[in-house]
Amino acid sequence: MAEAADFQGTSPSPARRWLRRTGALLAGAPLLTGLVQLPAAPPAEAAGADASQAASDKGSVSVSVDTLTPGAPTEGDTVTVSGTVTNKGKQTVTDAHVGLRVGPLLNTRSGIDSVAKDSTDVQSVLGVEVGDKYAEKFDKLTPGVSQPFTLSVPVNKLDLGQDGVYQLTVALSGETSAQPWPQTLGVQRTFLPWQPDEAGTKTKTTFMWPLISTSHITAETGSDEQQTPVLQDDDLAEEISPGGRLDRMVALGKDLDVTWVIDPDLLASVEAMTDRYEVPGEGDTSVVGGHQSVAKRWLTEVQKAVADKEVVVLPFGDPDLASLAHNGTSVTGSLSHLKEASDVAPGTVESILHTKPTTDFAWPVNGAVDPSIVKVATSAGADKVIARSDTFEETGDLSYTPSAPRPIGGGTTAVVSDARLSTAFQGDMIKASASTLAVQRFLAQSLTLGLQTGRQRSVVVAPQRMPSASQAQTMAEALTILQDGTWSESQDLTAAAKAEPDPAATTRVPPASAYPSSLRKRELPRATFEQIGRTQAKLDKFKVILSDQSRVVTPFGRALNRAMSVSWRGRQSEAAIYRSGVESYLDTLIGRIRLIDKSETKLSGRSATIPVTVQNNLVQGVEHLVLRLTSTNPTRLEIDGDAYEEQPVAVSGGHSQSVKFTTSANANGRATVVAQLYTQDGQKYGEPVTFDVKVTEITATVMLVIGGGVLLLVLAGFRMYTQRKRAAAREADGRDHEADEDTDDPQNPEAAGERPTRESGTDAGADDPEQPSDPTPDTAPENAGPSGTGERVDR
Repeated sequence: MAEAADFQGTSPSPARRWLRRTGALLAGAPLLTGLVQLPAAPPAEAAGADASQAASDKGSVSVSVDTLTPGAPTEGDTVTVSGTVTNKGKQTVTDAHVGLRVGPLLNTRSGIDSVAKDSTDVQSVLGVEVGDKYAEKFDKLTPGVSQPFTLSVPVNKLDLGQDGVYQLTVALSGETSAQPWPQTLGVQRTFLPWQPDEAGTKTKTTFMWPLISTSHITAETGSDEQQTPVLQDDDLAEEISPGGRLDRMVALGKDLDVTWVIDPDLLASVEAMTDRYEVPGEGDTSVVGGHQSVAKRWLTEVQKAVADKEVVVLPFGDPDLASLAHNGTSVTGSLSHLKEASDVAPGTVESILHTKPTTDFAWPVNGAVDPSIVKVATSAGADKVIARSDTFEETGDLSYTPSAPRPIGGGTTAVVSDARLSTAFQGDMIKASASTLAVQRFLAQSLTLGLQTGRQRSVVVAPQRMPSASQAQTMAEALTILQDGTWSESQDLTAAAKAEPDPAATTRVPPASAYPSSLRKRELPRATFEQIGRTQAKLDKFKVILSDQSRVVTPFGRALNRAMSVSWRGRQSEAAIYRSGVESYLDTLIGRIRLIDKSETKLSGRSATIPVTVQNNLVQGVEHLVLRLTSTNPTRLEIDGDAYEEQPVAVSGGHSQSVKFTTSANANGRATVVAQLYTQDGQKYGEPVTFDVKVTEITATVMLVIGGGVLLLVLAGFRMYTQRKRAAAREADGRDHEADEDTDDPQNPEAAGERPTRESGTDAGADDPEQPSDPTPDTAPENAGPSGTGERVDR
């Protein structure tokens, strides 16, 4: 991008600043004359071990700038710089002092980049030191030892001229035994933006504040009514806990004028943690997660933070648009997953945050685009694509940075974020020195951009997707200074996209050949989308037989969205494990509906019924299944008069159902039968069960033998019945005859009415002599006592 060498619309320097700068130059003239007379090189006898190190770009002393306040001073302020100096050499530094030096005005953005790149170069121009009054002295600096310093200088002593960015250098000078003369041994350059008065035309700045994490929830859920979610780990709890990365993003962002960019998967995952959830334990066990209160608190804080702010929602799971465009569009169904992820996103955010999000934006990785990425990004309904200026480069001769919106045809707008501002906070920001330098560089680039032209412009800042806690802290510090500054005002992303495009800005989407190779190497491979497609095909076949499809379709659908996430870039093995886990669990559920194996069945006759059992080990019922029983040899064994028969199947959850088929045998022998489940659309479901049926036909001779035996049994029984009846009749006649004789005998006391009384339980005729006419009983008298061993007991 072309840079302006001068600034349009800026006010001239005040006269008193010009006089001060001129006076400083005149006062320094004798010093410059003296420096000209110095030898070009130090004396030979002064050369020592540190000579080469002193001549190096970095010097022998490390200077660290940990704080610089205020970051953008105005009239009347006092600039305070604090940090440390560390002797990295092998010799003690004596007569040392650290002071501030104000360098020349930096009037181009590329000039700022150059200074930042060589910020510790002791050979480059340093500028004039402010004065000993504002320096800090050290008697000596021992090797390996750090010393803190704090320098405070009134801004009117810095002799700042016109509005713009100045190079501010903290330099340490001193001597060593090897080089006993004053010299600069270490420097640290940074930037001081200077615009004390309100700008006539302010830059409208949009800062995207991303709430995005990696994928955490699997497709697995509990078998209970609430479908307890299963997380692959408990790492998300650490991110949302006080001091965690996502906790800091929310705490810092709530006080800033930002546009929130949210992955609904993150909100759904945290919401799942507000109730019972499980995480893997040791081995194959699961343990109950215990961070419900943390999850509830974080969601409450997010709701407060986004209130009255613009919320841009990404498709569910933040799918990798570039990987999909380059490797997935040729795989059937891949674009439908993106559409589903886009459709479910706004409802997820609205139900959790109670705010209506914006769904018009697509955000490819690092804002890198080509025609295929734009096509995929807009296929799911987005009409604005967030690009970045280092890939969407200007092809004209503009001397300034144009506004973000670029109409690229088809009703689509490329919102081009500024690369320098967007990448200012990458890298390790844990050290205070790195954070301070990043803040000052960001402010310097923003002010320089604003001073390029008097034209009103809209600038978008799209930082890294998942900033660390320290990066978020640095972003917040820079944005706070910018929003309190004099040259910028906040604007949300939708307003930036609707701003008037610069007619001179390029609207040509970069070709596919221009897509960065470093990003292409980290894309999700074609195998990713093939496995997702394979899993979806299994899911489509499985869901049609379920009585409650949502229990399976929803968790698996969202898991497949997560499998396409940007967060898997650079984590190919972990991504493969996640996808395989989803597919494997689906296979497990499908296998819970199966046919019970059968052993060989024997048929003794020309027709019989064969039962086949369907087992359902799911918690919900299955229906719309058809069970087909097929005879491989219908000439020997027919099923319902044909080669096969089909019957519908419906089985309740946790139950089994037996389906009976009528068969008929035409010949003796063994016939193989195959049982197979089908869906109603004719697709095979599960594995078949194959078993043999042995047919044994019963002959007429065998039937006659069996019939004769039955007839003999009947006749024998009839004969026994008649014999018993005749014996009973004879016994009754004999008893009647005896009674008549007793009645006619005058010596019989019973005949005279004197029949003795019998004791209860005593046989009346126990002692009577047996009469010759009594018949022999058919059975022995009953014995009231216990039966002996092996003795038959009559009942």
